[in-house]
Amino acid sequence: MIETERLLLRPLRVDDVEVFVALHQDERVNRFVGAFSHQQALERLSSVEQQWAERGHGLCAVELKSTGEFIGRVGLNYWEQFNEVELGWTLKAETWGRGYATEAARACLDWGFATLDEAYFISMIRPGNTASVHVAERLGFTPLREDTLFGNPVTVYSLEKPNSA
Repeated sequence: MIETERLLLRPLRVDDVEVFVALHQDERVNRFVGAFSHQQALERLSSVEQQWAERGHGLCAVELKSTGEFIGRVGLNYWEQFNEVELGWTLKAETWGRGYATEAARACLDWGFATLDEAYFISMIRPGNTASVHVAERLGFTPLREDTLFGNPVTVYSLEKPNSA
């Protein structure tokens, strides 16, 4: 469990299927990350649990400390086809503009650099997703390359591990 001033981050589980599906049903949210049927969500969450078990990291549920409400997901996802670990975030549209994405992503990023043996993390952002570009830039990410994910063009941003002296 990762804790910030306002948020709790914990590994996503198959038990989160209902809130996961609801998050992705909102067209404001899914226009850049896609929607999930109940079965697709179960399969995705099962693979998240497997990644936590095998790699020691994965996607997290983001919950408000004040209420326990699920407001989205953030985490480190290994993409085999790129052999890279991506920091990603998706939050409920009603929570946008409050700094939650940056707060959750920064906590996850700090945890990842402290815990995992990765020289850098990437973040793949679809064209037009200016809010996510702003989050990535606030975190220190810079454009690395153009690529394709699930048939969609993405700009791959990267952030190298800070030097620890």
